[in-house]
Amino acid sequence: MSLNFNKAEFTRSAAARSGFLRDGRPQFAFAGRSNVGKSSVINRLLGRKNLAYVGASPGKTTQINYFLVDQQAYLVDLPGYGYAKVSKAEKDRWGRLMESYFQDEGGLITTGVLIVDIRHKPTADDVTMHNWFRESGCPEIVVANKLDKLKRSQVEPALELIRQTLELREEDRLVPFSAEKGAGKEELIRLLCEACGQ
Repeated sequence: MSLNFNKAEFTRSAAARSGFLRDGRPQFAFAGRSNVGKSSVINRLLGRKNLAYVGASPGKTTQINYFLVDQQAYLVDLPGYGYAKVSKAEKDRWGRLMESYFQDEGGLITTGVLIVDIRHKPTADDVTMHNWFRESGCPEIVVANKLDKLKRSQVEPALELIRQTLELREEDRLVPFSAEKGAGKEELIRLLCEACGQ
């Protein structure tokens, strides 16, 4: 399946299980820490400046947001985790929402996209999210964002640290990416289109 990621529209936000979309279209679930640039990655992928909300303060995505790509598949923006300055009750609500999405009987996720910061070792939260994707049985693509912040000589050691921390297997996909410059965009689009063709 080939997808035109420039043809995307916001469809809905789900704050509870009843709001999840179950129309049989593939779903690419994007997850990442609140300050990792997830919205910027999504906007770069879709060729838009502000389709996904880019907040001045992290943690603005508090629901599960659906974007319909080329009328054929959904890009699903999951709530960011980690840094957001919100109450424990609100964090617990996000956690329950995410859990119900991951555990939905319909197996909603076609491919998981975990966004990490290439400059840092993945956090315990990143490892947890990676394990959620793995346990849900869906293929996963790890996107190492902020590539433009590293010198070329730093890239491979940084990627190796991510591979080791997340215990990535030979077949697992790891894409160096720059939401700022667009590096890695074509490879990520190719992998997502391939995932639809399975």
